[in-house]
Amino acid sequence: MAEKLSLTELQLLIRDSLYLALPQTFWVVAEISEITVNSSGHCYLELVEKNQDEKNVRARVRGIVWSSRFSFIRSFFENITGEALRSGLKILVKAKVEYHELYGLSLVISDIDPSYTLGEMEIKRQLIIKRLEEEGVFSMNRELEFPLLPQRIAIVSSKNAAGYTDFINHLKGNTYGYVFCTILIETSMQGTETEEGVVAALDKIAANTEHFDVVAIIRGGGSQTDLSWFDSYAIAYHITQFPLPVITGIGHEKNMSVTDMVAFNALKTPTAVADFLIDAMAAAENKLDEMGSEIREIVRTIIEENRNMIESHSIRLLPLARIMLSSSREKISSRVMELARIGKENTYRAGIITAGLKSRLFSSARAFSADRARSAESANQKLRSFAAGSLNSNRERLISLENALNFLDPSNVLRRGYTITSVNGKILKSSALVTEGEIIDTRFMDGTIKSKVTQGKNI
Repeated sequence: MAEKLSLTELQLLIRDSLYLALPQTFWVVAEISEITVNSSGHCYLELVEKNQDEKNVRARVRGIVWSSRFSFIRSFFENITGEALRSGLKILVKAKVEYHELYGLSLVISDIDPSYTLGEMEIKRQLIIKRLEEEGVFSMNRELEFPLLPQRIAIVSSKNAAGYTDFINHLKGNTYGYVFCTILIETSMQGTETEEGVVAALDKIAANTEHFDVVAIIRGGGSQTDLSWFDSYAIAYHITQFPLPVITGIGHEKNMSVTDMVAFNALKTPTAVADFLIDAMAAAENKLDEMGSEIREIVRTIIEENRNMIESHSIRLLPLARIMLSSSREKISSRVMELARIGKENTYRAGIITAGLKSRLFSSARAFSADRARSAESANQKLRSFAAGSLNSNRERLISLENALNFLDPSNVLRRGYTITSVNGKILKSSALVTEGEIIDTRFMDGTIKSKVTQGKNI
């Protein structure tokens, strides 16, 4: 039967065998799965290697960085990469294999090469950029039309972030007095939950795009160590597909994340984002002022042109109107004089006829007196009676003629409500003498008006 070994003896045998077989140090590539630093300053890591699917683990080992080396390694690594040692980070470590009878196999790490991590981060970053470009979506958000008045802002940030507070205070305290409506969609802005949280926040906003004009992703504060959380394909792709312009103010002065690259506009700080929105409002106000000035100038020009045209027409029409009125007045006066002359002639003729009749009557009476003395008295009575009747008849006729003359007087005709209508100085006696659109003069007792013919019996 083989020699029996205690568990401790077996563990020591394994340890000695490993030391003999692997006495040197190795440069090992691995991904940090977990990392903790205890109160003594020792750093304990769980290192893994994943399959190509980046999900399943194919190898796992424990790593240790003693406190005597860890403070130096950590400081050097962070200064070079701008990243803290954290879960999910690929590193190249210089390690020696160690085996302990209580804790088993582990790698004692004496150095970490930051240049390898930088290379891995940049490779990951470039692969994301290349994938977005190949999909033809890299510049889609930048191609959106920015709203004229970006007042309704959806904010993706943490409410406890100093950058969020600075952004709100800067926005509300703008010197123009612009009012902005802001809604915070809160999420973690660093750590492993960043990608999932930002994507979920964008999805919430996308479901209510009618309530917002732009989206602001702001973090601010802190160092550059959290920049790589925004080198995320999921976040970047969501931004490229987003229907609203996305503005970032993640707070990195030196480098831009992939999230910054695909956004509509990438600014360094949250306050810079606030300034951008305030400036956009100011530009819109200036544009509206310019448009208002242009409209006022156009209206002023139109009014002035029409005023000049009216004055010009007035100058041309007033003399023409005076000439037409004078001509009509002369024609009316001439017609009145002609009517008066005709009336006088008729009256004179009526007087001559009456005088002749009277003379013949007296001659007949004297002849009858001489020839018929006996019947003188009777004849005289008859003659007197006949003469009186004849005189009365002629007197009535004269009165009738005089009344007719007065009746025909134009001023009396106009006074009874009749009018005299003429066109171009000629008195109208028939509707057939006028045509549609012609200007006619209508004289009343107290004045004259002009009319435009629009319809008539023969039109």
